[in-house]
Amino acid sequence: MEIQAAQREVRTVFVGGFFGQLVSAAVWLAAAALGTWRSPRSSILAAVVGGFFIFPLTKLLLRLSGRPSALPRGNPLNSLGMEVAFVLLFSMLLLIPVGLFRLNWFFPALLILVGAHYLPFVFLYGMRLFAGLAAAMLAAGILIAMYASSWFSPGAWVGGLLLLLASFLGRAAVRDPQSRRVSA
Repeated sequence: MEIQAAQREVRTVFVGGFFGQLVSAAVWLAAAALGTWRSPRSSILAAVVGGFFIFPLTKLLLRLSGRPSALPRGNPLNSLGMEVAFVLLFSMLLLIPVGLFRLNWFFPALLILVGAHYLPFVFLYGMRLFAGLAAAMLAAGILIAMYASSWFSPGAWVGGLLLLLASFLGRAAVRDPQSRRVSA
């Protein structure tokens, strides 16, 4: 199977990342709400625990929508998605010292980690949209840490809104056959 055909399967099965980014956005926005109106601890707990359920909930939403919930066995990109997930999981250990040093840097640091996590998605999906999402998350993480870290939750709000926007842009790109401007 050629790489472009494998990427097309990824885009098609996962609807340009729509369901995954939608679930991720919900997790980030729930964490943002908890951080704003409850406590940083409940917010961090929601982000970390919710993060473990992003992929299973994505698969559930795919099934409920009547779509396949996994790539066919022969797709050579099958293992890349899992590898990218584990890189994020292990890199999240960096959030422990960051949060202990300056709690309000938790979400800016998470924005940077998740933004970096989306860079391989450019290849996985064959969509430049993920480069834009990665750049926006990386820039937001840096800017919030530098200029808006007197409040705990802005990184969570920005992350959730960026992911929500990306979910709909990804879905639109897959539906629109003229989506060459966002696809690689």
